[in-house]
Amino acid sequence: MAHGQFVWNELTAHDVDKAKAFYADALGWSYEAMPGENGATYWIAKLGEQRIGGMFPLDPATCGDVSEGWLPYIAVDDVDARVKKAQDLGAKLMRPIFDIPGVGRIALLTEPGGARIGWITPMPR
Repeated sequence: MAHGQFVWNELTAHDVDKAKAFYADALGWSYEAMPGENGATYWIAKLGEQRIGGMFPLDPATCGDVSEGWLPYIAVDDVDARVKKAQDLGAKLMRPIFDIPGVGRIALLTEPGGARIGWITPMPR
């Protein structure tokens, strides 16, 4: 994954089962369950055997009135340094930077124009 390139997409949904059914019927996606935060299931979307994105439920207790939507991720060389620079340029963290074992270090940002974006420094493979 090269610095600055889009590498992943996630759908945050109020009704993940409905979203999964839509994309399965419309595009032929299948899904693989993974344990997520706070006991929720994170769904890996697959086209054939290729992992192409993820889906997870919006938790009303922690997400408030966040609307459903796709969240793209960009690979960055150093999440912590890049977030500091982004904050200096007016971006805001949506939650503290966190690590997903075996995946990488992740930041969820709102850029100055209001768009949501994820940045990831992937774990070496």
